[in-house]
Amino acid sequence: MPAEPVAPPAVTDDDPGGRLVRRLVAVVALLAVLPALYLPGLVHNFFDLKIYMSAMDWWRVGHPLYDYVQPDRVQGELYFTYPPFSALLLWPFGLLKLGATVTIFTVLTVLAVVLTTRWLVMPVIARHGLPRTFTVTAAVLLVLAVESIRETITFGQINMLLVVLILADLLFAVPQARRWAGVGVGLATALKLFPGIFIVYLLATRRWRAAAAASATAAAATVLAAAIAPRDSWRFWTHELWTTERVGRTDIVGNQSLFGLLSRFTAPEKPDRLLWLLLVAVVAVYGLWRATRAARAGDALTGLTLTGLVGALASPITWTHHIYWFVPAVVLLVDAALSADRPDETGRRWWSATLALVTTAVIVYGVVTFQKWGAGVIRTHDPVDFVAQNTYVLLSLLLLAALPIRSVQAMGTHHGKSRQMDKSVH
Repeated sequence: MPAEPVAPPAVTDDDPGGRLVRRLVAVVALLAVLPALYLPGLVHNFFDLKIYMSAMDWWRVGHPLYDYVQPDRVQGELYFTYPPFSALLLWPFGLLKLGATVTIFTVLTVLAVVLTTRWLVMPVIARHGLPRTFTVTAAVLLVLAVESIRETITFGQINMLLVVLILADLLFAVPQARRWAGVGVGLATALKLFPGIFIVYLLATRRWRAAAAASATAAAATVLAAAIAPRDSWRFWTHELWTTERVGRTDIVGNQSLFGLLSRFTAPEKPDRLLWLLLVAVVAVYGLWRATRAARAGDALTGLTLTGLVGALASPITWTHHIYWFVPAVVLLVDAALSADRPDETGRRWWSATLALVTTAVIVYGVVTFQKWGAGVIRTHDPVDFVAQNTYVLLSLLLLAALPIRSVQAMGTHHGKSRQMDKSVH
């Protein structure tokens, strides 16, 4: 008698209960760590948001907006430094009680973290067949643990609003050639000048229509603010914009830019501007060249992440809460580690995984949260000082060179593999 055909063994979930328990334990552990991470930052007590609201009260009764000043034990004097269009956005919140404004800003920031994190990780989940709910939940909790997000929440900053506008534009509208492509970047630029680096990115990648839309949107928002507050607008664009001393001391460790790094060598004197501009030029050319290569390869996330890192390094003052761009960098490194599935890619897998873990550890611990830098002049005296005081600067430079550029074909291949694996399981 012929032998009966042997049916292939059914693919079963070997330990569904154990897997669920492990995931729950991981989520609970992340939740348990968050209070300890946020506790030191509670001393900020929404400090920046209170300055905004005090400036709005000052402005509402008829004083010039940029005359507002308040003493500060670390930086001497603090001012309202945002463009007039930001003041128009903030003005209505000044009509509310401070507690209500704090609650609104905190809730909106957390919602923005959830939304943008989901945007970042969903493609990775789809490509590699990862559990959706657990991965998104764990990712959101990890992002909330990052120092830049903690500082954004505890200072009452508007950074995540800008991130939502930029990611919506550069991940969806621009790649899909939507009519409103460029509008998000333009609005973000009108609110806070830093996002203007993404208009340069659009020009470098020859997205002429989106670059024009971004420029026109930023200009229209600026003109609107000028029509409502002509004197304050004139003063900002002709004088206050160029007075960098109003923003704060550049030697403070919280300033993680190239100018901050140089300032900590020369403090209390300012560093040589020509040297700074030369370093900025080298970093900008290299970083935007890599960002352009990524965009042309179809890797929009790597392109915008590299551009964000360039902007953080090039700006004269980049506070720790400005550097969101480490978050998508970690997502890219994790994706690269999971995608390196051939034997000859073992080295790349381990390098990407190691860099992802190191970056995560650094940005969760941070550079200011658990350090006592004091209120005096900060100077770099030795190599240990150099690394400790410029950790984010050095990490940004490393990521500019090390972030992988993914091709559309590779991303599509891994997406197809994950779908086949998903079908075989179910």
